[in-house]
Amino acid sequence: MTDAHFAPTLIRWQASHGRHDLPWQKNRDPYRVWLSEIMLQQTQVDTVQPYYLRFLQRFPDVATLAAAPLDDVLAHWSGLGYYARARNLHRAAQRVVSEFGGQFPRRAEVLQSLPGIGRSTAAAIAAVCFGERVAILDGNVKRVLTRHFGIHGFPGERAIEQQLWALAESLVPEHGAELYPQALMDLGATLCTRSKPACLHCPVQASCVACKEGLQGALPTPRPKKAVPQRSARVLVLRHARAVLLEQRPPSGIWGGLYSLPELAAGETLASGLLRLLGQTDAADSIELPEVLHVFTHFKLSLQPELVELSPPPQLHAPGLRWIALDALDAVGLPAPIRKILEAL
Repeated sequence: MTDAHFAPTLIRWQASHGRHDLPWQKNRDPYRVWLSEIMLQQTQVDTVQPYYLRFLQRFPDVATLAAAPLDDVLAHWSGLGYYARARNLHRAAQRVVSEFGGQFPRRAEVLQSLPGIGRSTAAAIAAVCFGERVAILDGNVKRVLTRHFGIHGFPGERAIEQQLWALAESLVPEHGAELYPQALMDLGATLCTRSKPACLHCPVQASCVACKEGLQGALPTPRPKKAVPQRSARVLVLRHARAVLLEQRPPSGIWGGLYSLPELAAGETLASGLLRLLGQTDAADSIELPEVLHVFTHFKLSLQPELVELSPPPQLHAPGLRWIALDALDAVGLPAPIRKILEAL
């Protein structure tokens, strides 16, 4: 098989054997395609689907999303992780409304100027929705190309990534540019999987270097291993009756804009923490709750929650504090490990 036959073969295969029942495939509305592309970054399809449907129910179009408070957007994203995606989604929606009259740009180059939309995501939207002849290069596609063409080297390295982009661009077909991205993604998601790829069912098996040479397990070349840093933090579960005190985090950084449990600074005592937050120290002793471990992309975080019962509810002395009823946690955006701690109460 020549490179010229690669894309047409995948397009024909996808028509018969690809995925056609995903909720964002029902039409080529750029808002829905964009939303799915952002949610699918770093997140599996099965995890995304219920979030996607719930998000669409609350924000059915870009104008509704742009007009919504960020807290509401984060609440509907809560549990999906990588919260910068939600903040950028909100900012991008506002720009689509204010700068483009509520209509998504049709060209990948312009789409890429919007917050949170990288080169591959912009290309996927432009190709699927508007038929632009542009290449995509997400994780699934990198895996397919490195295996099929026998490309060694970690795909995250700049030189290897540039090589893959050049190859991806050379494979975009003259006809069917709107169908090809889905075919590539479906091949990577259903057959050319990370482990145990189903090579016998692959439509391009005969020309695949990895299949011929038994390199499916070696390609793509894995990321060079590094020691994963570990961090720890003490958080306060300040409870009064059936409500807990939450603190909104800064707009940028880890869990930016979400509500979390107040954190004690390094070396800060319980008494000084209560004084800073509540202007008082006369509370019962704390009770240590089970430790919670959360793994981020670049480090592990150990959270030690300390439960403190408060009665009567004190005045709040620090900005960004808010009492939330334990049965109303869905009203605010919460990081997954914080939700885990609170739901265990």
